[in-house]
Amino acid sequence: MAFVLAVTAASVFGLMVGVEFAVAFVINPIMLRLPFGASLVARADGARMLGRAMPIWYVGSLILIAALTAVTWGTPSAAAALVAAVLLAISVVMSVVLLVPISKRSITWTAESHPDDWREQQQRWDLLHFARVAIIVVAFVLVVAAATML
Repeated sequence: MAFVLAVTAASVFGLMVGVEFAVAFVINPIMLRLPFGASLVARADGARMLGRAMPIWYVGSLILIAALTAVTWGTPSAAAALVAAVLLAISVVMSVVLLVPISKRSITWTAESHPDDWREQQQRWDLLHFARVAIIVVAFVLVVAAATML
């Protein structure tokens, strides 16, 4: 049971981390090089699409990692899984409090209708996202470590 849960948690969470990593280091840099209007539209569309999928993915990953922690309690795997769960929970809170408000505003922006500080808001989102990616990468490494200690 613990092995199947560890593989499932690592797979689901790992794919999510990969998507977030790609957004930070591939997708957003590409969008920044697009012409102004196309860049705003692309980021708005990305915020809408990922805004629907990521909450489910984050919460699902957190549930799987918490379950892994519970199932492995009392073993060396539990400590790594617990720290991973705490880090993922921090990233969820960080997302809801800091990133989601910017994303919700950005989904309405177009070349014709956007705030004067749109660039600063995007840069703030990107910096916060880099921090979130760093947190979830560490959490992912811990989940993999927990899985290998079974």
